[in-house]
Amino acid sequence: MRLLNKVSIVTGAGRGIGYATVKKFLEEGSFVVACDISPELVNRLKEELSFDQRGMAFLVDVTDSAAVEKVVETVIDNYGRIDVLVNNAGIVRDARMVNMSNDAFDAVIDVNLKGTFNFSKMVFPQMMIQKSGVVLNASSIVGIYGNFGQTNYAASKFGVIGMAKTWAKEFGKFGIRSNCVCPGMIDTEILKDIPERVLEDIVSNIPMGRLGDVSEVASTYSFLASDEAAYINGAIIEVGGGATL
Repeated sequence: MRLLNKVSIVTGAGRGIGYATVKKFLEEGSFVVACDISPELVNRLKEELSFDQRGMAFLVDVTDSAAVEKVVETVIDNYGRIDVLVNNAGIVRDARMVNMSNDAFDAVIDVNLKGTFNFSKMVFPQMMIQKSGVVLNASSIVGIYGNFGQTNYAASKFGVIGMAKTWAKEFGKFGIRSNCVCPGMIDTEILKDIPERVLEDIVSNIPMGRLGDVSEVASTYSFLASDEAAYINGAIIEVGGGATL
């Protein structure tokens, strides 16, 4: 098991890629701290994943820095260390630029960008003490290439790439690695509002001819979090089936 006895925090853990990542990390032997903003989803995490002594689930808003600090303090009090942080929490509020409201822009930036900052800021001091750790930011192929109707989302996902590259330079000397995973079109609830014909057109332009599965992104996180990726730092890994070729 590639993550045996590592302590990992996963945000946005209640469904989709986050949920798949929690399950994958548990399979790989990690203690998992699953965080989500939905009470219903947090309760499901507690019930379905049968943590026993293998982890905890927290109801937390990543935009609330005080709440994030309490979670991180609890993790350190219980486990004495933090080995991996997966900044997976994210939202979309799509609209063309001329129609995008200030509220829609602010909400996406607060969750996707500021939320990533909040959790990372709290875990880095512990990782510096340990002289080890891995921070993985969820970006997107939209964070590299942009996308119609996603000014706010693209800005946030460009931003977390910049953060990871900066942290790779700042914290590499402490044995801490920071990388970004950029999913393409993954089969999650985030696609539910896309008209079927539009989705078919998108899939037809993916060389592999299909949507990605959440497990494929989770496996990428698992590899990057493991010692097998010990010299990968400041990288941007696309998981998109060749959609950007």
